[in-house]
Amino acid sequence: MLRSMRVPNVEKVVEGSFGTLPDGSPVRVFTLTGAGGLTVRLLDYGAIIVSLEVPDRNGRLGDVVNGHDDIDGYLTKSRFFGAVVGRYGNRIANGRFTLDGAIYHLTQNNGTNHLHGGAKGFDKRVWNAAAVDDPRGPSIAFSIHSPAGDEGYPGNVDARVTYTVTAENALAIDYFATTDAPTIMNMTQHSYFNLGGDGSGDILNHRLVLNAGHYTPVAGPMIPTGEIAPVDGTPFDFRRETTIGARIDADHPQIQMAGGYDHNFVLTRNGDGLSLAARLVEPVSGRTMEVRTTEPGMQFYTANKLDDSFVGKHGHVYRARTGFCLETQHYPDSPNHANFPSPVVRPGTPYRSTTVYAFGIA
Repeated sequence: MLRSMRVPNVEKVVEGSFGTLPDGSPVRVFTLTGAGGLTVRLLDYGAIIVSLEVPDRNGRLGDVVNGHDDIDGYLTKSRFFGAVVGRYGNRIANGRFTLDGAIYHLTQNNGTNHLHGGAKGFDKRVWNAAAVDDPRGPSIAFSIHSPAGDEGYPGNVDARVTYTVTAENALAIDYFATTDAPTIMNMTQHSYFNLGGDGSGDILNHRLVLNAGHYTPVAGPMIPTGEIAPVDGTPFDFRRETTIGARIDADHPQIQMAGGYDHNFVLTRNGDGLSLAARLVEPVSGRTMEVRTTEPGMQFYTANKLDDSFVGKHGHVYRARTGFCLETQHYPDSPNHANFPSPVVRPGTPYRSTTVYAFGIA
């Protein structure tokens, strides 16, 4: 049974049970409901977004993220559905980087590469949870300690992710971390969105604008080559509204290599604060989504690797291209490319990042 968390001045934050892990540890689910109707359900396991309900043009609420009905799905068929990934989201070539003259070897959990924090990254840990008194709306903070040597990373790190639902039907995500030794950080949110609603089919009809004039091409095992390439004249040019499906099977080596889109876009920023990264419209439901972020890049992924084996909420089958990810981030493999924005974090200078997913009606 759900119960309201007894925290002063915090409303509409409700806690319940979401099952247990194999070792018997309980998993909790927290429901946050904003004044504008947006409702998000979050797990303390992986700081996962389980569901995100927003209204369509007729005022009907619909869940716009893929996921599972129980914890077993997240343990066995996750594909990082809804999770916060870290310490370093995305790939690091050969699981290795150099920092201040020292070479660090990370877990190689994606062939020879390191992916999304390793074999037991932040997405596979139980976080501490505490409701937050935030004037913007219902808010909850998840925190975790990552000891020095965790998955090969240097430095003891204390990380926090705070989710806040605003009255304007936006979900704000604030990332924060401190370290006692130089290290690298790149946390991000790995939800698969479908503005038509969970189980509504593919996402190819979504109309997309990406505020990016460049992207980072990849080679072989999806590792950036180091080039920052212009999108002009390529299937990666979404500066004008274009449907996701318009060029997803284009005869372009980068598209063919990834089986669609799975690339980092170099965002066109407006100062150091929040900048518009993307805008989407789903024409049937009328739902829109804007992504604003402080990050320099964003991974656009069209769920090319999903297949009929991924059965999610309410028995929905998550086939290829039935969701899309917009993972705000530092560029993949940044520690190994001096021309990429640095992900290095040092004692006394906390890691901070903010991303806002704002929903509306076209």
